[in-house]
Amino acid sequence: MLAAYAAARQGARVTVFEKNEKLGKKLFITGKGRCNLTNDCETEDFFANIPGNGKFLYSALYSFTNRQMVALLEENGCPTKVERGGRVFPASDKSSDVIRTLERILARHHVRICLHTPVEAVWAEDGAVLGVVAGGKRQPFDAVILTAGGASYPRTGSTGDGYRMAQELGHMVTPLHPSLVPMTIREQEVCRRLTGLSLKNVRVTFLEKGKEKFSELGEMLFTHFGVSGPLILSASAHVKDYGFADAKICIDLKPGLSPQQLDARILRDFSAAQNKQLHNALMGLFPHKLVDEVIAMAGLAPGQAVHDITREERARLAETTKAFPLTVQGLRGMEEAIITRGGVSVREVNPSTMESRRIAGLFFAGEVLDLDAYTGGFNLQIAFSTGYLAGESCVLGRQKA
Repeated sequence: MLAAYAAARQGARVTVFEKNEKLGKKLFITGKGRCNLTNDCETEDFFANIPGNGKFLYSALYSFTNRQMVALLEENGCPTKVERGGRVFPASDKSSDVIRTLERILARHHVRICLHTPVEAVWAEDGAVLGVVAGGKRQPFDAVILTAGGASYPRTGSTGDGYRMAQELGHMVTPLHPSLVPMTIREQEVCRRLTGLSLKNVRVTFLEKGKEKFSELGEMLFTHFGVSGPLILSASAHVKDYGFADAKICIDLKPGLSPQQLDARILRDFSAAQNKQLHNALMGLFPHKLVDEVIAMAGLAPGQAVHDITREERARLAETTKAFPLTVQGLRGMEEAIITRGGVSVREVNPSTMESRRIAGLFFAGEVLDLDAYTGGFNLQIAFSTGYLAGESCVLGRQKA
C-alpha cells in the first residue's frame, strides 16, 4: 500500500494485485489486533533493533521515517498514540482504522485495486521487467514491485510466493526460518505444570554454546510446549544455530536483587518460618505454581524442614532463583511466527532504490527481503519504508532515464 501510494503521488498509474479478499490482512493481527504500526524512537536507533542486514536499510529508513508514517496517518484522519517502549498504535486501538486510512489514501490517488487476484509470476525477458502474469494472462507494466510478504502466518496470504517468483528470475533466497516465535523446551513436564503462568519483571538470558546472545528484562509465559511472551519472541530473533545442539535460556526470577540481597531475603523468610516446610516458607518469594519447580530444580525437597536447610542448599536455591535453567529444543513453526528470517538476498537489491540488480524494473519491499527486526513496530516500519522507497524509485528512476 505504501509502495502504491508513493508511486501514484509521483504521477504513475498504479495497479495493486491482492490475492486476498481485502487489503492489509496481516495488519489486522499485528499488535494483537491493535496494530503496533511503528516505533517512536529516533531513526538512528532503529538500526540497533534490526539484527538482520540493518545497514541495508539506511536509505529506506531515512527516505520515509517513522515520523512521516505517523504524520501520513494523522493527516488523513487516523490519530495515533505512543505506549511503553515507544510502540505506536492507532488511538482507537483498532488495526482496521489504519487499513481504512491507507485505503482512503490509495483511492484519493486513483490506485486501481484488484482483489482476489493472485499474481502467478513476474513477466521478464532479457533482464528487464515487462509485467506480471495474473489470472492466467500476461499484463504489461513498466515496473513491478514485489511485496508478497514472507512465509509466516500463511493464513493471511503470506505463503512464500514472492520467494518462488524471485528465484524463478534468478535471485538468491537465503534460508528461511521462523522468527519472533515461541520456543519449545526439552523440560516439557515442567512447562506443562507451569502452563498459563505469566512472569513479569524477570530477566531472560539466551545462550548458545555457553555464549550469551540475548539478555533482557520483561515478561514471559509458560505454555504446554515451552515458553512464549515478549522476552521469548525477542530471544528467538538471536538464534544462530538452528540445530539447537547447546541452546539454553536462564530466567532470573529476582533481577532486582543482587545475590547477596537475595540470600538475605531468603534468610529472613526462613527465620520467619523456621518450623515450616520449605514449600511453605517460599510462598512469599515466588508465584505459588513456581515454588515446587524452583525447589526441585535446586535439588531440594518441598517437604524439607526449613531449620534443616544447610548453607550449601540455600546457596543452590539462590543460584536457581537467579538462573532458572531450561533447555531450548527448537522454535515453533512458521504458522506461529510473527516474521520470517531470510528471503531475497539484499546483495542483489540496490539499497538506494530497492531495484533488483538482476532484473531492470523489478523492485522489492517488505518481508520478502532478507530483513528482520525485533518486536516493537520495527518490522512494519521496514515494510512501510522499503515500500515507499520502491514506489518512489520506480517512477523517479524512469523519469531521470
